[in-house]
Amino acid sequence: MFKTLVIGAGTMGSVHAEGYEKLTNVELVGIVDTNYPKALKLAEQVGTKAFHTYEEAVASIGEIDVVSICLPTPLHKEYLMKVADQGSHVVCEKPLARTLSDAKEMITYCQEKEVKLFVGHVVRFFPEYVRTKQLLDTNKIGSPAVVRTSRGGGFPNASNDWYADFNSSGGLVLDMIIHDFDYLRWCFGEVERVYAKSSKGRVYSRVEYALVTLRFKSGVIAHVEGTWAHQNFTTKFEIAGKSGIIEFDSSKVQPVVTGRNSSSTGGVAVPESPLKDNPYFMELQHFIKCIEKNEQPIVTAEDAVKAMEISLAALESIETGKPVILNKEKVKEVIR
Repeated sequence: MFKTLVIGAGTMGSVHAEGYEKLTNVELVGIVDTNYPKALKLAEQVGTKAFHTYEEAVASIGEIDVVSICLPTPLHKEYLMKVADQGSHVVCEKPLARTLSDAKEMITYCQEKEVKLFVGHVVRFFPEYVRTKQLLDTNKIGSPAVVRTSRGGGFPNASNDWYADFNSSGGLVLDMIIHDFDYLRWCFGEVERVYAKSSKGRVYSRVEYALVTLRFKSGVIAHVEGTWAHQNFTTKFEIAGKSGIIEFDSSKVQPVVTGRNSSSTGGVAVPESPLKDNPYFMELQHFIKCIEKNEQPIVTAEDAVKAMEISLAALESIETGKPVILNKEKVKEVIR
């Protein structure tokens, strides 16, 4: 039985707590939040204890196997180090950190403390995205060429309105469409060039829009759209290959459709439904299994850093108005 603790009683803390509560080989031993009434409310909902501080939780509980860090991005590093010092494995929500240097230091720190680090890039666990990866891997649409993704909804509400502080959150490019960057890299390999535009500094700060173009070393071109300017949250993608296309729109009944190109007819709906499984539960279940069997996770901490590199390159491109190239020798170099 794995003893788990959740730090942060906000939206993602609630999601992690509910996931752990449903796992049969896990005991959720507590919820930590400096807003104690908030921690207490969540703890009562999932049948566990509430604590005001992490130190208080450790003193009361003793040894803890796994700790989920569901806090604003700027607090990830501080709490990851506290948790690693106690010898607990870490599940950290994305993005891993606000800067690459912090993210890499966090990975090294966990390695030195001999604890596992998992990062919550949950899109890899959504059934429709998993099925699409399978279709790509089995060459159902031929060699992929052009991709278009869209993700977004309203501006997120959180404690102290921290998303509105760009220096803390990195805006939707680092906080939200990093999901698409990770997924696309999983599907198509390494990115070599990034070019981006956004509404940052042009409109009301709580309305944000960005469009990022990625060129992959494999030749695939992807256009990634993100928005915090609409009411209903939706995700979409279209992946065009030499012999067909894969489409997904979360607002439609049929989640994923594959079809032939214009010279053919017909389309097949993939049977997986977005409502069939809870991807967050599946993600935590997978992480616990990786600890239990000492296996590598589907998404590694190094993958999380790669997704950050793409996000930060996009932010640099937005700032400079120029494309940014990514390579092994030099992470980011502005093309002049």
